[in-house]
Amino acid sequence: MRARTQESIAVSGDGESWFLINASPEIRAQIEAFPGLWPRAKRHSPIAGILFTNGDLDHCLGLLSLRESHPLVAHATASMRDGFRQGNVLYRTLERFAGQIDWQLVTLGEERALGNDGTGLRVTALPIVGNLPLHLKGLRDAVPEDNVGYVIRDERTGKKLAYLSGVAGPSPELERVCTEADVVFFDGTFWTSDELIAAGLGTRRAEDMSHWPISGAGGSLQFLSRLPAKRKIFIHVNNTNPILREGSAARAEVERSGVEVAADGLELEL
Repeated sequence: MRARTQESIAVSGDGESWFLINASPEIRAQIEAFPGLWPRAKRHSPIAGILFTNGDLDHCLGLLSLRESHPLVAHATASMRDGFRQGNVLYRTLERFAGQIDWQLVTLGEERALGNDGTGLRVTALPIVGNLPLHLKGLRDAVPEDNVGYVIRDERTGKKLAYLSGVAGPSPELERVCTEADVVFFDGTFWTSDELIAAGLGTRRAEDMSHWPISGAGGSLQFLSRLPAKRKIFIHVNNTNPILREGSAARAEVERSGVEVAADGLELEL
């Protein structure tokens, strides 16, 4: 079984400016593994921005590792931003000088340019039903802005990438977005609803954690197999999920359905 770091991808329209979707705790190793993200001068970084799908620690903790002198641009909803910085004394490491971090607030359903005009990329955020991050539970109620997916469109080609790392289940809006995309990155957390229970590792079902199980009638694999997208890729795969094992029956079923399982080092061009 191939080793995998936590879920995060880098997207570029010109090969020069790169945008991360999520900043995992393993961000340093992920940057070191991809030359396109290496500095090209003193205090330089080709990372032009970071987009957050939610405030879970496995999606945002890596932001604190990027606390050096290169200014950061963070794209997030107001609820994600506030959940990360309010009451967080460690956040002060990102406020050591004026302009160290620039929060670009995301409005649901509104397409906007990513970076400067030269990147050629535009992004739209859509609400995805999900849970509050564990560290915010009991502090406030959940709102639609807590969990989002992104559609990134290349202005020059019109091609679209859909990135949906946490999906609770089907909806007309989800089907529309995925049907229009050329590449779909999709929540592959659990193979079955009772995966953690059966393994003796928890008491909650996949649906209790707002994750759509892959297998069975009405599962996300069945949904993805019908899509016209050129590539469909499972991401955010839990370490209990049998699709991680090459040669397993679950992995074979996924591949027969025309869906891939993401791994470190995966590169694609739209």
